[in-house]
Amino acid sequence: MSVTLRSLETAVPATALRQEEVRDLLAAQPDLSRLGKRLVSTAFDASGIERRYSALAEWEGPPADGEPVFFEAGTGRFLNPTTGTRNRVYELEATALFTHVASQALDAAEGIAAADVTHVVTVSCTGFFAPGPDYRIVRALELNPATQRYHLGFMGCYAALPALRQAQTICRADPDAVVLVVSVELCTLHVRTSNDPDTIVGSSLFGDGAAAAVVTGRDLPSSTPVLQLDHFETVLTPVGEEAMAWNIGDHGFEMVLGTYVPHIIDEHITGALVPLFAHEPELAERPHREIEHWAIHPGGRSILDKVEAKLELDPAQLVPARETLRDYGNMSSATVMFVLQKILHAAAPGTRERVCTMAFGPGLTVETGLLTAHGAPTSDP
Repeated sequence: MSVTLRSLETAVPATALRQEEVRDLLAAQPDLSRLGKRLVSTAFDASGIERRYSALAEWEGPPADGEPVFFEAGTGRFLNPTTGTRNRVYELEATALFTHVASQALDAAEGIAAADVTHVVTVSCTGFFAPGPDYRIVRALELNPATQRYHLGFMGCYAALPALRQAQTICRADPDAVVLVVSVELCTLHVRTSNDPDTIVGSSLFGDGAAAAVVTGRDLPSSTPVLQLDHFETVLTPVGEEAMAWNIGDHGFEMVLGTYVPHIIDEHITGALVPLFAHEPELAERPHREIEHWAIHPGGRSILDKVEAKLELDPAQLVPARETLRDYGNMSSATVMFVLQKILHAAAPGTRERVCTMAFGPGLTVETGLLTAHGAPTSDP
């Protein structure tokens, strides 16, 4: 049976951050060393990002009630709240995004109502609370109280693909299942000043965003493009465990993002595709560029450069990923869903094109998927 993604919606918080403005603010912090200031300028200018979005309205001015917690707009000074303070903001702001984007995806799924949802899978690595976002979605959208719920937490940037794989597994086991997959990441809650190169690179890359999809094996008509979920695979590279990590500190979550990550991906990306293409051996014998679309998680500009060069892809095939990075930054697990949405929206009526998707995260973990984009049905002449 075919399992299809019937709708895919994305959302971002209201506060937009221009990359050059954040760069200048961060570089002006009094606790940065001269080397730290140079690293800030280098990292921000090389990021390939023009703007990002944040759940923190304090970037735009002082709060209407109370004192600033994260950023003092009047002085341009970064504050250093505790992890508990950051997480309380996460619970409030993430809940709003989880329920909003989930509602959007459900409204956009033709032939599916709230009463049809059988499973909810939520994804996030930027905060914790219980009852969690899966519970909040069921309550806010008035889903069946018996809806089965799963949360994939603290996996990192690749987690949306295991969530889609889980949805596919559920639907293959139960042909009548309808799975709501929702990812929300509020990475900017963990921005802090530091002379540590990894922290500076993280501050230059990460933004906030949300994505939600409705997945089902039901045979339903659709007037809009859909994505058929064909195959998924996971590979751990033989090296890189220490090169990418996400740890909980006393003053926010701490990113480890070594400069060697793009080189690890360059060395092992073709091997990571082997188990995926084993499902369709004819693909392994063709140039990679013959797969029409590549939905690559834009972890950073250097990662996209390595993928494009190693797989000998046409530059146009990386445009959806590069545009996502430019306009939103790296939103951790939600990011690859933004890339997939761009590809899906561009599907011409009546077409059927293959999509290879890849995301990278701690481990170093490479998640891959083969999908098929079906354009909207054409009208009879």
